[in-house]
Amino acid sequence: MKEISAGGVVYRKDNGSISLLALTDRFGRYSLPKGKQEAGETLKETALREIWEETAIKGTVEQPLGVVTYTYYHPEYGQMDKEVHYFLVRALTDELSPQKEEINGVAWVDPASFLKYHRENGYENNTEIIKKAWEALGLQNS
Repeated sequence: MKEISAGGVVYRKDNGSISLLALTDRFGRYSLPKGKQEAGETLKETALREIWEETAIKGTVEQPLGVVTYTYYHPEYGQMDKEVHYFLVRALTDELSPQKEEINGVAWVDPASFLKYHRENGYENNTEIIKKAWEALGLQNS
């Protein structure tokens, strides 16, 4: 079975400096906001809806960043092939509120902290997506 999701790397600019949305999922790992596409939605609509549901941030899609694919086991449906489409999303709001059922926490962090969290406790398959976001934002990949 195949599942299609969408999400994004969310950023904001404040007086010339960039902050990124750092999300801790229910497994305690650093991740990117994402979720399943609903009937009739475009991938961009899915990404924006999921970001809003998981973090309370409203945003606008700036560009696609890529697609991550992986397989996982679903207790009801068995082995699932998952395809996640990621976008670079500029935040239009600032106030964060994590979706308690799925998210342990969200915070605005500087780019260096975002990379540190990802390297220490993130999902390896998000690395290329983050690299593309850094390039699009003109950030140093240190």
